[in-house]
Amino acid sequence: MKVEETTKKLTSYLSFRLNDEEFATNVGSVMSILEMPKITKLPNAPSYMRGIINLRGEVLPVIDIHYKFGLPEAKITSSTCILVMEATVEGQYIKFGILVDSVNEVHEIEPSKIAPTPTLGNKYRSDFLEGIYQNNDSFIMIVDIENVLMADEVAILSTSIPEIIPDEADQQNN
Repeated sequence: MKVEETTKKLTSYLSFRLNDEEFATNVGSVMSILEMPKITKLPNAPSYMRGIINLRGEVLPVIDIHYKFGLPEAKITSSTCILVMEATVEGQYIKFGILVDSVNEVHEIEPSKIAPTPTLGNKYRSDFLEGIYQNNDSFIMIVDIENVLMADEVAILSTSIPEIIPDEADQQNN
């Protein structure tokens, strides 16, 4: 008798908290998780842009994703952290940080277990979500990070961030 093995394709999602809600994003978009660094505010920046950080010599915009979901501004606590993300939005590659209240765990999820986002009764924009995953008796909202960032916002992030220009001493040492 021949035994057929079925391997289910699992996708890894990193879960995080925004206020009392649990969200997750595909780990393939997450480059790293940072403990809360000093964030430099930019004048006249959009409300969702918390500021910029220096990540190993690279200037990185930080987005308070709470605003994108209509939640109150993130409160900085000992568990607040930044997910360093990468995404391609309308053909443009962008690297940025998102401010989250805490990071929980990695979930291995079979794509068929992700339910479509309901259009009625959902307090979050459904185009920001890939779907909803039921984890025991709670739900995790799967974020489509590329849809969270609109094309015009990518342009703002790309043009409003000052580029690092090495100072003369650095240039002389090279």
